Amino acid sequence: MRKNSIKNTRINEEVLHELSNIIRGEIKDPRINEFTSVVSVEVAPDLKTCKAYISVLGDEESQKSTLEGLNSARGYIKNRLAKSINLRNTPEITFIIDQSIEYGVRMSHLIDEVNSTIKNEA
Repeated sequence: MRKNSIKNTRINEEVLHELSNIIRGEIKDPRINEFTSVVSVEVAPDLKTCKAYISVLGDEESQKSTLEGLNSARGYIKNRLAKSINLRNTPEITFIIDQSIEYGVRMSHLIDEVNSTIKNEA
């Protein structure tokens, strides 16, 4: 299976949906921030590994504790994923903090500052 095939895209979407449901509704770890979302998922074509990009609303300490909580619950998450998705192999999940939303918000604020400076000078 190729990386950008239709089958791989459907598997990525299904894993993303189920992973979001598991993190939001089934994990009770107090370290995991309640404003945690799965931004995207990349399942390898051989279905053995998976990169899950996680966005956490909060400070850096909250992001670290959420990542620790998710890593400690990795076995449970894999088990729940195996029960909800019928795949030949259930992938090993690697959680990665996604900074793109924060980066976008920061860039938006910088653009607003530049625009207000230009209006004030004119």
